[in-house]
Amino acid sequence: MSTTVFCTASQSQTETIVRNLQTAGFSGDNISVLLADKQGTRDLEIEHNTKTPEGAATGAGGGAVLGGALGWIAGIGALAIPGIGPFIAAGPILAALSGAAIGGAVGGLTGALIGMGMSEFEAKEYEGKVKAGNALISIHTDNSHDTERATDICERAGVSDVTTSSATAVAGNDRHSDLR
Repeated sequence: MSTTVFCTASQSQTETIVRNLQTAGFSGDNISVLLADKQGTRDLEIEHNTKTPEGAATGAGGGAVLGGALGWIAGIGALAIPGIGPFIAAGPILAALSGAAIGGAVGGLTGALIGMGMSEFEAKEYEGKVKAGNALISIHTDNSHDTERATDICERAGVSDVTTSSATAVAGNDRHSDLR
């Protein structure tokens, strides 16, 4: 069963978490980061780039150091989330926000988080924290040991809102979410 660890963090906490996940051997393909694009001068459209450092630094309102940390994560781009504003996204969350979640009934970040297995209540809580300027980090894990390690890395960085969501396949392609 796969599990996703979610947390929100400040810029410095985000940098610490991403670098510690890399050092601990987590794959950049399984990590997502969403943070506000504070430059505000970009065209508000989805822009996909590779994981090259140049792509990471482009528009990374979090600064050069955070942009470099994001460069290790697979895929990075700029997008506008309806009702929230311009963001930099790295990892699988970029695809989730670029796709059907934006046009869904709930829409925006809440819809994407629900699509990733989070309850609607928690998804709205996390969207509020992102609107307030925090970065959203998610780490996909395939076993309980990695889930514990990812949770520990987030908590050691000082975040207090670490949540896990376990999705299991059931009949009809429905998803079940277990949040702690």
